[in-house]
Amino acid sequence: MRILFAASPAIALPSLEALYNIEGIELAGALTNPDTPKGRHGSQNIPTEVGSAVRDLTPVLKPEKLDALAREQVSALNCDLLVSFAYGKIFGPKFLALFPLGGINIHPSLLPKYRGPTPIQSAIINRDNVTGITIQKLALQMDKGAILAQEKLHLTGKETTGTLSEVVAEKAALMLPHALKQIADGTSCAKEQNESEAVYCSLINKEDGIIDWKSGVQEIEAKIRAFDPAPLCRTVHKGRELIILKADIFETGGKIQNNPGKVLGIDKNHGILIQTGEGILALTQLQYQAKKALFWRDFLNGARDFSGSQLG
Repeated sequence: MRILFAASPAIALPSLEALYNIEGIELAGALTNPDTPKGRHGSQNIPTEVGSAVRDLTPVLKPEKLDALAREQVSALNCDLLVSFAYGKIFGPKFLALFPLGGINIHPSLLPKYRGPTPIQSAIINRDNVTGITIQKLALQMDKGAILAQEKLHLTGKETTGTLSEVVAEKAALMLPHALKQIADGTSCAKEQNESEAVYCSLINKEDGIIDWKSGVQEIEAKIRAFDPAPLCRTVHKGRELIILKADIFETGGKIQNNPGKVLGIDKNHGILIQTGEGILALTQLQYQAKKALFWRDFLNGARDFSGSQLG
């Protein structure tokens, strides 16, 4: 069975490697996003993580659009099945028609919950106890395809998007061979999603990372974890942007009306204490924009005026 693998970020790398090692599977090509210009005047073109990891003998396609030219290039590869994992573009009917066995998609949530581009962040922000991985048939509507396989992941409440993505990446690669074998054998069984249970998530941008100190401590702490490693959570201290990298819940409590964002002082075992709208947050790692990330004690050595000040 010849496969085209459509993916871009690092979360897809273990699945890419798995495709090279599954008996009866031939990786006919990889489809990824175009290189990103970097450096002065865009002098360097940086490929996606998947683009960098594809082995030399595997063709790599990097179209700006999935147009007629892209379809012609894909058609020349004579693939049987499309496998997608965080590719970043929607597949239209003409594109999907190029694959006799259709396509499958790996999605890091328990669909139909968290359809869309940010399922891992959404599970953390909402402080879910369980999330998971779904392998589904590709459909014309985003993440609506029938479910071929699912696996639950139990959350501790300490995950960041970075650490949870690593877990998802490894477990997805373990699920993929069995799903492909069932497709090849004609034994796969697809279950339609329950539309009444569908929940959607949306793109996250830098502005979403601005901390509202009037929010509760649990909400803020979860958001800091969800926005790590990007786009990171931030606030303002005396006109300077301050990035909050790590924090813990120090105290939950009744609603506090006065001074959310107030730097209350320190706890030698927990960090810098910040009043929130409900409870107290302990900052443990932070940095001013364009400065080094620092452990809280080191940060205070260079910010003597921090205690007693107001954030936000």
